[in-house]
Amino acid sequence: MVELPSAELHKTPLHALHLKLGAKMTAFAGYDMPVHYPAGILKEHLHTRAHAGLFDVSHMGQAVLHPRPGVDIAAAFESITPGDIAGLSPGQMRYTQLLNERGGILDDLMVTRHWAKDKGNTLFLVVNAGRKMEDFTHIEKALTGVAVLEPLPDRALLALQGPQAANVLARHIPQGAALKFMHGGSFASASQEVIVHRCGYTGEDGFEISLPASAAQEWAVRLLAEPEVEPVGLGARDSLRLEAGLCLYGHDIDETTTPIEANLLWSIGKRRREAGGFPGAAIIQEQIRQGVSRLLVGVKPDGRAPAREGTEIQDQTGKRIGQITSGGFSPTLNAPIAMGYVSAAFAAPGTPLQLLVRGKLLPAHTVSLPFIPKRFHK
Repeated sequence: MVELPSAELHKTPLHALHLKLGAKMTAFAGYDMPVHYPAGILKEHLHTRAHAGLFDVSHMGQAVLHPRPGVDIAAAFESITPGDIAGLSPGQMRYTQLLNERGGILDDLMVTRHWAKDKGNTLFLVVNAGRKMEDFTHIEKALTGVAVLEPLPDRALLALQGPQAANVLARHIPQGAALKFMHGGSFASASQEVIVHRCGYTGEDGFEISLPASAAQEWAVRLLAEPEVEPVGLGARDSLRLEAGLCLYGHDIDETTTPIEANLLWSIGKRRREAGGFPGAAIIQEQIRQGVSRLLVGVKPDGRAPAREGTEIQDQTGKRIGQITSGGFSPTLNAPIAMGYVSAAFAAPGTPLQLLVRGKLLPAHTVSLPFIPKRFHK
């Protein structure tokens, strides 16, 4: 996307704190966001894997979807997404996508059935920062007369991630720390409504904490005062999610890729695969039956040179068979890693590849995703 001049960038409620902590800032999704703090990306990444990192993700889009009288909100939302929303229990969360009529991914998002008994016919949504206005417009248009979307621009969002995240949160919100994986709830703390979900995008156990923007800095300072917690920026957030084999919208998935091509079949429940009833269903069902011509795979360069986004992938004869969509250095593995699309015939783990990096062909091979085991709470 085209970034705005710095003077026009939006600021999250933690912007002043980022500057106070010495963050290097950059334009991202229309916001002035921290890339890293004085410790640097490598140390922030490894600290999150070993202890706990605190991320500002307040640029993400939060909203509540309310049904019109007599409407089943899950059934309504299933008309625009392939996820099994009707199967969600109160407080349960699901990863899914918004699709176009060709089965292309407009965005990926998290959907939670409201945790309160009297609001069980309501959904809590979190969408990507760079797509939130498009997503909200799409949802409102698609569900006109059926549901009402209530964006929550006055709420901040913090992500506390790492193996010690639960111990840290237990000192502040014990009930939140006791949540099951991919579940959420609302908890009273200092007369504020704090919404906690046990989820994240690092491959580690962790939580996303939604709270009033006015309370964001107070909470961030409180969590950063814990000995296990350090601030972490966008740089390490990207390397962490890449190690975990998690897609980044606009890079690994977009309107030209379907969930099947992106190896996201797991996110479409059996009932939805069979019954359809969502945009692009016929195309996706055909891809499930017949397979696809390309697949998203893990790629491991054999040497030390990283393969960045846009790098051409070739077979052993020099024929172009795909392209890298995300790539960089893995601090955990101390080696370069990447993801990209290749012709389906070359998708099996261990398949030898060649990467065209700065005019030179470098050896590589496909690997199973994720690059490191996910350690989500079970």
